[in-house]
Amino acid sequence: MSTSSLTGRTALVTGGAKGIGRACVAALGEAGAKVHLVDVDRASANDAAEAYGAVAHVADLTDPAAIESLPRDVDILVNNAGVQHIAPIEEFPPERFVFLQQLMVTAPFLLMRHCLPAMYERGWGRIINISSVHGLVASPHKSAYVAAKHALEGLSKVAAIEGAPHGVTSNCVNPGYVRTDLVANQVEAQAESRGISTDAVLDEVFLRRTAVKRLIEPEEVAALVLWLCGDDSGYLTGASIPLDGGWTAT
Repeated sequence: MSTSSLTGRTALVTGGAKGIGRACVAALGEAGAKVHLVDVDRASANDAAEAYGAVAHVADLTDPAAIESLPRDVDILVNNAGVQHIAPIEEFPPERFVFLQQLMVTAPFLLMRHCLPAMYERGWGRIINISSVHGLVASPHKSAYVAAKHALEGLSKVAAIEGAPHGVTSNCVNPGYVRTDLVANQVEAQAESRGISTDAVLDEVFLRRTAVKRLIEPEEVAALVLWLCGDDSGYLTGASIPLDGGWTAT
């Protein structure tokens, strides 16, 4: 894909200040798109925007009014914002469970509702939902995250069916463990709770079910997102693409 392939396109990336979102902002901007990034952290949002020539929007996506303040006239919507909370179901705080659904299911729905009319009017659009391997399979102690990602998978498929007559595709990208702050924090917490090294946590816990024994780099996820934005991917919709090192193949 040439670096000018998205010239004239506009993208909106949520959770765009760090990790996968930041890598997507960089990749889409390099490909020629005008990129709006959304993040709840003002300093990080401004830093990413300055680094990649993007436009920063500071917003709490669990607030529907905040979503209404974001740009509507975009060609590409990347629903990436997410958090994790680990606890067994009987100990899981109900308010935290609800928060994860609001951020990772309700917010993507409201953003689709917000942005789809302009995509339909132009007859072209790309919705890319950063799901997870946990949108396809489950792990213990992640009830809210797994439930949210499974719900996002269904929402993405409905958007694909409804968007097809209008030239709009909707797909999920399903990474395994990506080298992000979210994963690093989980590794450190697991190491402390188990009394083992972080390397042992990676080998024995995080990468145990993957054939490719390494973390995914954010840029690898962004490269797939970029491809899904191109004209060559116009027939791929309603799909869930596992970028999981063979996890779901076993």
